[in-house]
Amino acid sequence: MDNANGPLLKVVVVEDDLAIKMLICKVLEHNFQVTAFENGLNALTFLQKGDLPDIIISDLNTPLLNGYELLAQLKNSSFFNAIPVIILSGEERSETRIKCLEAGADDYVLKPFNPRELEARINVILKRYGKALRARQY
Repeated sequence: MDNANGPLLKVVVVEDDLAIKMLICKVLEHNFQVTAFENGLNALTFLQKGDLPDIIISDLNTPLLNGYELLAQLKNSSFFNAIPVIILSGEERSETRIKCLEAGADDYVLKPFNPRELEARINVILKRYGKALRARQY
């Protein structure tokens, strides 16, 4: 989808909890083109079809291909390794956060989270990657 400033940035959300997935999509749909999946395998299949997002937000514990596995697939691929990734998880252990960050995640957000904080973190990462947010004009 486009707006007066050009196409919206694309976000892929990987979350198996329907309520959390709906919340993330609702918050982000005002400024981003959001595509959501319930597991990492479906997200990876989508990416392999060539529709690359500007950022990926993935739950750590999803069926079929979890957040660790998805992150490893992305960062080991010459096609996907430049896509920033935010990991969402209820796992509070420092070791888990470190493991994700060392594997290539750009950020780690604990559940429950403030949706506005998540959006702020997305914007900071996108700026770091040289991608300016193009908000919808109403």
